[in-house]
Amino acid sequence: MKSELKICISVVVPVFNEAENVPILCRSIRRVLESLGRTYEIVLVDDGSRDGTREILRDLARNDSNLKVILFRRNFGQSAAMAAGFRSCRGELIVAMDGDLQNDPQDIPRLIEKIGEGYDVVSGWRKNRKDKLFLRKIPSRIANRLICSVTDVKLHDTGCSLKIFRREVIRNIRLYGELHRFIPGLARVEGARIAEIPVNHHPRRFGKSKYNLSRTFRVLLDLASLNLFLKHLRNPLRFFGQIGLFFSSLGLLSGLWMAWEILAHRTEAAELNVMLTLVFLLWIMGFQFFFLGLVASLIVKTGSRSGGTLALDSFFQKEGNDGRKL
Repeated sequence: MKSELKICISVVVPVFNEAENVPILCRSIRRVLESLGRTYEIVLVDDGSRDGTREILRDLARNDSNLKVILFRRNFGQSAAMAAGFRSCRGELIVAMDGDLQNDPQDIPRLIEKIGEGYDVVSGWRKNRKDKLFLRKIPSRIANRLICSVTDVKLHDTGCSLKIFRREVIRNIRLYGELHRFIPGLARVEGARIAEIPVNHHPRRFGKSKYNLSRTFRVLLDLASLNLFLKHLRNPLRFFGQIGLFFSSLGLLSGLWMAWEILAHRTEAAELNVMLTLVFLLWIMGFQFFFLGLVASLIVKTGSRSGGTLALDSFFQKEGNDGRKL
């Protein structure tokens, strides 16, 4: 039975309003994977498309036993789509790529060859990128430098979706927000060996780009979260405790200063009320940060023991190759 077959390669592709691109993409991926002579599956995740992509995916799944389709009820973003695809696939090697035909399936064999040298993650580098300079290239270069400085992973192109992972590495990574851009950095936390190779990049032929400058702002917010995560994952109490100690120390100094002013009879009633309020607020802030640190430590320890998974069943559907919902 198909469910008992060991899948060697899974290709995960999130798509959103790519009705014209999806049939061409599926044919290209299938042609490349069949030439490798290994068992494979293609997992297409529709992120709430409204242009007919969903219906095309259903038709493709009915005619291809190696194609699996996941349908989101609404648009949740690329990270959520990738997370759903990673969770659903069964391959020992997992390839991720975009669904807009800008990534080239012909690069998949080269990624497989590179990861066979002993790496856990191999990322593509769009050396000759076919995008607009000011809207895509320049913001991407700035973001790339920031991401590399935070994650300490030296890549030329962190934003390239074309990557390959070993299953045991990617299954431990939880994605949300715009964290799909930071997968190599998250993999480094797991001790992964990371490499990069130049890949092809094509101009968009059909449809419209989903990128806008507001996405850059979201990436920066997630980068700040990632920075905190990477530095203080093992002991969040130390980070929040230091902030709590700072505010508590300010409160103590303010209290001593207030006591000195009272003893010196230089404080009026109105000034005393302000000083008491300030001391009280500083101590409360210090206590709150200590409490946040304790809660964060509890969450980290609980997550480490349970190995919890991302709950995705509430907002996606799977489609079998006969078109029925699973």
